[in-house]
Amino acid sequence: MDQKKLKKDYPDGVNFLLTGVGGQGTILASNVLADLGLALGYDVKKAEIHGMSQRGGTVISYIRWGEQVFSPIISKGDADIIIAFEKLEALRSIEQIKPGGLLLINDYAIVPVTVSSGIFEYPEDEKIHKTIIPFTSNEFWVKGLDIAEEIGYPKASNVVLLGALSTLLGIDEQVFLKVIAARIPQKYYSLNELAFQRGANSIIG
Repeated sequence: MDQKKLKKDYPDGVNFLLTGVGGQGTILASNVLADLGLALGYDVKKAEIHGMSQRGGTVISYIRWGEQVFSPIISKGDADIIIAFEKLEALRSIEQIKPGGLLLINDYAIVPVTVSSGIFEYPEDEKIHKTIIPFTSNEFWVKGLDIAEEIGYPKASNVVLLGALSTLLGIDEQVFLKVIAARIPQKYYSLNELAFQRGANSIIG
């Protein structure tokens, strides 16, 4: 597999931060990325922060690929790539990104209690974008849930985002899919494969 683009763009390895809400498949996605890093020949470390796996709580995963990685934790301003499975979570984690880092956002909102109770307002997309701009212009939005629902498998929105990531990083689709296949029940593989491919094709240019 040709890894030249990945090595050129990230010569010192890749620091990923994944953030979402419980129940969105953030942990599965982080496990896939950890396995993928190993498949690509990197040393890999991974850590997770989540409120006792409760649905509705924020879930954050750190994954680091490198020649030699000593700690999974990513310092403020050191995330090469942030994948946000929910729009508000992108804002909450944006200070973690490197200047000009890659930000991949699932165009989907989960309204928190503080918003539904009227205490706060959920920010409009334009406000989210304006908040992100000082940190990076390397920003991509993907309608992960919409795509997953179109293929009849809403649970695969996380895999849609992984497909988009594969295009952005230039990683061989078959290597990625092999790792995904090892992490999910075989009976769901064809739907996840389709979700991945739809996500990969959602990135233009």
